[in-house]
Amino acid sequence: MMDWSDRHCRYFHRLMSGQALLYTEMVTAPALVRGGALHLLDHSPEEHPVALQLGGSDPRELALAARMGQAAGYDEINLNCGCPSDRVQSGTFGAVLMKHPQTVVDCVTAMQDAVDVEVTVKCRIGVDDQNAEEVLPEFLARLGAVGCSRIIIHARKAWLQGLSPKENREIPPLDYDLIQRMRGLFPHLHLSVNGGITDLDQALGFLDNGLDGVMVGRAAYHQPWDILGEADARIWGQGNSKTPEDVARSMLPYIETHLGNGGRLHQVTRHMMGLFAGRPGARRWRQVLSEGASRDGAGPELVERALSHIGPAKAA
Repeated sequence: MMDWSDRHCRYFHRLMSGQALLYTEMVTAPALVRGGALHLLDHSPEEHPVALQLGGSDPRELALAARMGQAAGYDEINLNCGCPSDRVQSGTFGAVLMKHPQTVVDCVTAMQDAVDVEVTVKCRIGVDDQNAEEVLPEFLARLGAVGCSRIIIHARKAWLQGLSPKENREIPPLDYDLIQRMRGLFPHLHLSVNGGITDLDQALGFLDNGLDGVMVGRAAYHQPWDILGEADARIWGQGNSKTPEDVARSMLPYIETHLGNGGRLHQVTRHMMGLFAGRPGARRWRQVLSEGASRDGAGPELVERALSHIGPAKAA
């Protein structure tokens, strides 16, 4: 979710679900430790619970970055061992770390020693020609042995050569059965599934079958109301009296503050495009925002204008 789940996106998503654990886009440890890019840790108090997702492969740097994340107030520090992009591989982190489990163990141990908040890992079932049936259980066993008990598993292999990051999210086959088998092999671990999950019916199916959590990425971004707007009621049994229109208008004070701090409207509204997915007028909502939000002087009134095109929701 690099360039997607930034602080504006997370604030917007939190307005729809009070319970879902939100994750930052991946922040590299070198950017924090060597680059001094502390602005990458900025977030709003309203975002909690929120986890900082780190990328890196140097235990010392990751420990320092984790400490910075804890000091900034994050509730969890997550090590990314799943991202397949070229720029991530060149730094020897992300999915390529599946080939170096001892490095992952060393990094996780250093991070755990540095912070009091929980350190978790997001991984793939394997990479390239690895036998996932062998690699994944060994990977999980090593993490469990050093006290890392919460792991999110993307149910696809990552192909580090020959496939783009987008293709790596779509072409390698999903193997949910393998993750279910891991649930049986490692009952003491908290295992979440990720990858290809498009609706809450699917998510509830995984939970009903014994998995401890479900991570939803692209569907929650592109159809946020369908996922996050319904999650509190359907997953946690909590009511939600808001409507998507309420959420859009609740963003207006946030937008005012952002503009007052020198920001631009499109930096916020680009994350709001899918709010009315499937509703009459959704296309015009997207069109008004996409055409107008980058213009000089664009402000909250543009959101109100876009809202005027939204028709009533279809009866259930």
